Amino acid sequence: MRFLGNIEAKTDTKGRAFLPAAFRKVLQMNSEERLVLRKDVFQPCLVLYPESVWNEQMDQMRARLNRWNRQHQQVFRQFVSEVELLTLDGNGRFLIPKRYQRMAEIEQDIKFVGMGDTIEIWSNKKAEEQQMKPDDFEVALEELMGSEAKSEE
Repeated sequence: MRFLGNIEAKTDTKGRAFLPAAFRKVLQMNSEERLVLRKDVFQPCLVLYPESVWNEQMDQMRARLNRWNRQHQQVFRQFVSEVELLTLDGNGRFLIPKRYQRMAEIEQDIKFVGMGDTIEIWSNKKAEEQQMKPDDFEVALEELMGSEAKSEE
């Protein structure tokens, strides 16, 4: 499953948003009907997981955590309890609950960002603030990928 690109959109007065058609098509091609919404752990945005991707994430996390370790249980509980299960309506819309709108500082203008197997939802303002400067991006990408490319030669 590959969600790519970024698409600007708006929420209505009730907090509903249309999932972009390109992303809906990816879900349909993969027979995904339900999504899981969660606040991102590191960034001020929301993350939409197709249900199968969410289940894989939970399985991976559970495999790394010890059920008999108090901190591990607290981390797992907090991660899985702060989610909302969503289904798109017949028009391709879903509701972003008010508490999630507050967490991500979403007002009306939003941006959907395809992140491979997930979709991020940003307030337009926050999305711009989080972007790296082109020169910084170039340096970081070279540091991350440059050494790997050299070892492949």
